Amino acid sequence: MTDLLAGRVAAMALGPIGVWSFSLQVNGADTSRAAVAELETMGYGAVWIPESVGSKEIFSHASILLGGTEQIVVATGVANIYARDPMAAANGTKALADAYPGRFVLGLGVSHAPSVAARGSAYERPIERMRSYLDGMDAARYSGPAPTIPAPRMLAALGPRMLALSAERTAGAHSYFVPVEHTVEARRILGPEPCLAVEVTAVLETDPTEARRIARAFAVHYMALPNYANNLRRLGFGEAELEGAGSDRVIDAVVAWGDVAAIADRVRAHLLAGADHVCIQLRGASSADLCLPQYRLLAAALIG
Repeated sequence: MTDLLAGRVAAMALGPIGVWSFSLQVNGADTSRAAVAELETMGYGAVWIPESVGSKEIFSHASILLGGTEQIVVATGVANIYARDPMAAANGTKALADAYPGRFVLGLGVSHAPSVAARGSAYERPIERMRSYLDGMDAARYSGPAPTIPAPRMLAALGPRMLALSAERTAGAHSYFVPVEHTVEARRILGPEPCLAVEVTAVLETDPTEARRIARAFAVHYMALPNYANNLRRLGFGEAELEGAGSDRVIDAVVAWGDVAAIADRVRAHLLAGADHVCIQLRGASSADLCLPQYRLLAAALIG
């Protein structure tokens, strides 16, 4: 499969609207499987799962969720390249693609310096490290049967160089914690064929003070990470706006809040700006809240 074809295959597999969820790694396997099965019945095309320090191992987690559902795509958002060698990633991807044809998308990322240090490695030269990792995946030996539908691979990408590498070597890019302006720029750099999957964090709360409180509790971690802060600087946010938990303008740009219509409007804005797929991360009262009633409301507005 050529990379250009892979981009359109990934976009078709994911569909326009999906879910991004930290809460699936907090809940047990039975609860998580049941939740994804319910999201499937709502019409969401994909569910994205993370891999952070101390989280569930992402290939195992994907297998658990795929095994409890019938159609929904499971995408990694993202598999940390420091968590396994390229052969393990390549062969794990092929095994899942063989078992669940057309239902697995591999998102890869270089992570962040603190997370990489916690795994005992050094974060350095991210573009070169990712390029080398992709080379290793391409060269990996695999004794199992080749999947009938190869799983697309995508890169977590914010800056122009990683976006360009996404277009050059993979099916496309997965962006996270970004305003609509980034989606416009990402599409310009990627070109028309690669898939662009954009995460949108959302708080279903109409009171501005409470909505921003919830949003800030989520955003403060990301504001402290250079990759995300630098991305916002490139988009024109000033230093004063990025200090602490961020200005209202920053928070409102990276976290959608309000009623169902307001969140649906933000999702549509990313789609109009060039996203092929938007995966919505609803933030609830606790990290274990799966927000299924809220996802059902959004599905009615966005999916029908």
